[in-house]
Amino acid sequence: MLHAGKAVKVSIYLSEGSGRHGVSSYSRILDFLFFRGVSGATVLKGVAGFGADHHLHSADLLQISDHLPLKIEFIESREKVNELLGKLEELAGSGLIEIQETTVAKPAQPSKVKKLVPAEHVKIEGKAQSMRIYVGESDRWKERPLHQALVEAMRANDIAGVTVYRGILGYGAHRRMHRDSPLHLSHDSSIMLSAIDTEEKLRAFLPIVEQMVQEGLVVMSDVEIIKYAHRPLEIEDHDEPVKHSEERA
Repeated sequence: MLHAGKAVKVSIYLSEGSGRHGVSSYSRILDFLFFRGVSGATVLKGVAGFGADHHLHSADLLQISDHLPLKIEFIESREKVNELLGKLEELAGSGLIEIQETTVAKPAQPSKVKKLVPAEHVKIEGKAQSMRIYVGESDRWKERPLHQALVEAMRANDIAGVTVYRGILGYGAHRRMHRDSPLHLSHDSSIMLSAIDTEEKLRAFLPIVEQMVQEGLVVMSDVEIIKYAHRPLEIEDHDEPVKHSEERA
């Protein structure tokens, strides 16, 4: 397993079509690294390039090349790389192998296996606040749909949950009627986003809403949460139960 500290990064440059006996070189190298316990490796495909033969290879809509450049990259300890280097040189054939000194700040950790166990009825209740944001379907923020950008902003700011509703009939400050029907397709229907969380978190998020919503309505109101959760709980493989958590609003 790779540990934090000094290490080396190995880059192997190949041609996509290189190989022997119908097996590609990158596939043989990847298998070798896998079964020799290398922590991880990635194969990257180039879109254009040239190599020692000085032939230019490219991929576009008019030309599909099977000689595009490939790069296999992995990070390991110097000792491990020294063990593998002889065989890698053989497998790479006419390809180029580059080794660079590097530092592992944080090694990757294998994901823990989780299993589901039945949950008891859990009642969650308490005081909170509701934020409702009314905008138009055609409203944009940085060339993206405003309601989608708001959802992503809420998620990034750890708001507990948000739901987007699309209105089928209504009007706003301009008093234009918006309706959704088979004979009248509106591209500016009313959109309402409803989020529920603590007052502290929603108030802290308000400046972001004010920055993103140029024209719309934002309302906040007190709510009381009475929620029942009955779903399987995830526990780690070492059978340490996780705490009950609220469902997202």
